[in-house]
Parts: sequence; structure tokens; C-alpha cells
Amino acid sequence: MEVVGVIPARLKSTRLPYKLLLPLLGKPLIQWTWENAKKAALLDKLIIACDDEKLEKIAESFGAEVILTSSRHTSGTDRVAEAVREMDVRFVVNIQADEPLIHPSLIDSLIETMKEDSSLVMATAKKKITDSSEIEDPNVVKVVTDKNDFALYFSRLPIPYSENKEADYYKHIGIYIYTKDFLFTFKNLGPSYLEKMEKLEQLRVIEAGYKIKVITTSFECHGVDTEKDLAKVERILRENVRV
Repeated sequence: MEVVGVIPARLKSTRLPYKLLLPLLGKPLIQWTWENAKKAALLDKLIIACDDEKLEKIAESFGAEVILTSSRHTSGTDRVAEAVREMDVRFVVNIQADEPLIHPSLIDSLIETMKEDSSLVMATAKKKITDSSEIEDPNVVKVVTDKNDFALYFSRLPIPYSENKEADYYKHIGIYIYTKDFLFTFKNLGPSYLEKMEKLEQLRVIEAGYKIKVITTSFECHGVDTEKDLAKVERILRENVRV
């Protein structure tokens, strides 16, 4: 098997508990994420790695393949690593469970990027910010890249600095693909200084001297961390789905 997608799912999230089970047009939020990811043509397998039997049963009820993992994991990366530990697989895609609008073409683009360049160990995505309110929003992570599209830094602050905010700003889209070998290297590095300061796990990779390829996408993603986020996603779904 070449590529497995894993949706790490924690039931009792900090900011919006049980958010993955909240209804969106008659389906639990996590089902939307799974259904969209399932459409990716280049995934050989898609699984939900969860931490609770209630979540496991609900995911199985809509047809997902589910692995029940430890409830002690402190990050989605650790949960993904447990789920694929015994799998013979080349690439692992970490798909955020609270991204119900994730586009399958974005998943396929990341897989193609890794397949085309054997020197890459990890890749993610960015999108140009078109809503100026997101520039100053610390919940919208910004990323800057070098001329070869490798990440230089991720931050909750506006980067690069521009006195008049005339720069092009890019938001980080929280989806990752790694070689299986590097996933375990990443996991075993342990939290880094910058990671703890910004509360951004991907900074661990850069701080350790590894490179993260960043592709540019036009697909908008909307993570759900608050009731406001949930309402926004529901509005988007109503505009695009016949109900």
C-alpha cells in the first residue's frame, strides 16, 4: 500500500467539546470530513483514528474504517503514528477531523507533490488570504516560504511584517503528508522551544533542521473550533448542498 489517509479524532476537544459529533445538515461534523476525504483519488485507504468508543461507533455507523487509539495522546500526530505503526505504507496523510470542507483535490495534490520528489519528507499547504480580518487573527496561522516553496516560519502573528499591511499574506492549511519513516522521526523529536511558544507543532520540524514543502491551493478550508465557526460552515454547506 502506498498512501493511507488518517483522520485523528479526539472526542473531548478543549474549545468546543464533542464538536466532531455536532450536527451539520443532519450529519455529524466528522462525517463531512470523512466523506470529502474519501473522494481523494490517490488515497489507498482512509481511516479514522479516535480515542473514544462513542466516537468509534458513530464513525462505523456511516461506513468509516476506524481504529481505536490511546486516550493519552497529546497531539493528532501521535494518534496518527499509533494508527499506522504496523502498516506497510509509504506515505501518510494527516487530515484534520474538524475540517468538514476539506477538498479531495487538495489531498491528491499533496500526494502528487510527494511522489514527484523523492527528496521530500513532509509537505503541507497554504492559501492566499483574501479576507483582511484573518491577517491579525491569531487563530489563523500564517506561513512564509522561500523561493523553492519550503516553509521558513509559521506564526499566529502577521508575517511578513508590513507597516501598511500591503504584503501578500498566506494562511496555513492544516493538512500534512509525510513519509512513514519521517512521521516517526517527527514524533520522536519531542516538543521544541518555538513550538511551545507559538503552540504550533509543525515548528518542531523546522527547528530541528528539516524542510517542509508548501504547495499553494485555491481551496478554502474552515476549521471548526467555536460555535461561530460551526455556524459559518453550515452557511457554506447550505449554499452548496441541496437540502
